[in-house]
Amino acid sequence: MVAVISDVHGCVNTLAELYNQTKNKYPDAEVYCVGDLVDRGNFSAETIDFCLEKRLKCCLGNHDLMFLSYFRDPSSVMARSWLYNGHLSTLNSYKNQPMRLEPHLDYIEKLKLFYNTPDCFISHAGISKKYQKYFSDFKLDGSYDDFIHQTLNQDLESETSVIWVRSNFLELEKLQIVGHSRKFEVLFDKKHNMYFIDTGCAYGNKLTSLIVDNNAVIEKLEVPVLSEDLMSR
Repeated sequence: MVAVISDVHGCVNTLAELYNQTKNKYPDAEVYCVGDLVDRGNFSAETIDFCLEKRLKCCLGNHDLMFLSYFRDPSSVMARSWLYNGHLSTLNSYKNQPMRLEPHLDYIEKLKLFYNTPDCFISHAGISKKYQKYFSDFKLDGSYDDFIHQTLNQDLESETSVIWVRSNFLELEKLQIVGHSRKFEVLFDKKHNMYFIDTGCAYGNKLTSLIVDNNAVIEKLEVPVLSEDLMSR
């Protein structure tokens, strides 16, 4: 059994409330997050601290990669893109704690592109049909995860990548849980056997956790975004 939390975007107080509710009800569930830990909300630095403290298993999101690229590869397309995608709130969260920046960048750099669990396949945006031949040739039994990760990692800036894709999804042999494409309500795509769980927390809506057991969602937990995560400071 796993719990999968949607895009946090710096809303650490909402994350803490949802995490506590999830663990209180399902103490044995391992907790994952689909990524986009930073930007838009007020507490990007604190969100990463929380994920480290609670040992959440987080996927790399496109906002996380833009944040990382800005400091590690400043001339890249990803770095320049960050300037138009909510970067100021993230920078402000480090204003009084600059010593946290480098350890957090190290953490982001090590985030996985996906988690292939027995209960479901978790990634930030989903798997494009572009990669059909790789997923057709190999079973999702875990033995080819390193090869799949290396393949997906070569194409992260593309609109069809595992952190950017929004259409033409590939149906896998197990349930997929993704974020990225904001829906405001959890959406199940029956055709591709996948749940979209980005419920717009940073846009004033809510943060969601899906409880998944053996490729089936058994409960949905939601917390409306807490005002302190978004109010002007």
